[in-house]
Amino acid sequence: MPKRLTWPSWLPVDPYVLLLLATVGLAALLPARGAAADGASYASTAAVALLFFLYGARLSTREALRGLAHWRLHLTVLACTFVLFPALGLAARGLVPYVLTPALYSGFLFLTLVPSTIQSSIAFTSIARGNVPAAICAGSFSSLAGIVLTPLLAQALLPGSGGFTGFSGAALGQIALQLLAPFLAGQLLRRWAGTFILGHKRILGLVDRGSILLVVYTAFSEGMVRGIWHQVTALRLVALLGVEAVLLAVMLTVTWYGGRRLGFDRGDRIAIQFAGSKKSLASGLPMASVLFGPQASLAVLPLMLFHQMQLMVCAVIARRRAGDPRPPASGEGAAAGSASRAPAVGPGRRSMQRSVSAAR
Repeated sequence: MPKRLTWPSWLPVDPYVLLLLATVGLAALLPARGAAADGASYASTAAVALLFFLYGARLSTREALRGLAHWRLHLTVLACTFVLFPALGLAARGLVPYVLTPALYSGFLFLTLVPSTIQSSIAFTSIARGNVPAAICAGSFSSLAGIVLTPLLAQALLPGSGGFTGFSGAALGQIALQLLAPFLAGQLLRRWAGTFILGHKRILGLVDRGSILLVVYTAFSEGMVRGIWHQVTALRLVALLGVEAVLLAVMLTVTWYGGRRLGFDRGDRIAIQFAGSKKSLASGLPMASVLFGPQASLAVLPLMLFHQMQLMVCAVIARRRAGDPRPPASGEGAAAGSASRAPAVGPGRRSMQRSVSAAR
């Protein structure tokens, strides 16, 4: 029987990151136009809807209700996602126009308003031996809250900038139809679909990554057709990456040491760090297409770059956390019990690559 092909462990770049770069290159060389663009748009919308359906079917109602008892952790994650992140985004306004152009700054500020991830929060928390049930609930609650909070924050902080078309009831309804309705449908059908999905977790990962690739291709294709990318120089992109690196470093530091200051145990602090420091590309791209219209492809550029950065950095952190000695359960996080903690995953470059592959 032939050996299964595996990605070389000595390569520092995860294959999914290469796939994303290849998708951007494909959109630059062969952008979808006309009927093909319409087909790609419909397909990406359907893929994201399927992804949120799977998220809903995966989340146990009993698990969600049990997670509500850990309300301090979830409020901490929500405060990091929808208060601290936007505050740092507003503080970066002073970088315009010397470091960031007004259009890039609008995209950067929008990035700070997007909800947290679900899949990557779970994956990294599991590898770091943190509180996985808390990460599942925190990521899910953040995504659901973002359906309302992200458009409201965008209306308050982004009017008249970067192609922002404004918030309306119709826009909220469109976002809810794309994200909330499939999630609720998954919850309703969980009795029949949940067992299958939990037994085939690989399907969720494939749909997660595939939907991101499709939406990225659609957004970049539209940008190429409209000539938006000529507005961004290589120097501005480097500057944007530097600003985003600082943003990610600040959030990772605050979530880790702030969690300790608030009295959370190690497992909860891991969940807070990974759920409170990241942003969801799967939620952000559909929201941007509704809120920014034709300018969405440029508005999501900062989010796409931040997404790749958070995957690579958090993979390294998760690997190092996995090597930490396991302390005895104590404090508020002990209520979940030792059984709720994920099993240890040995450190090493291969485990780091698996963590990136499991995440968005």
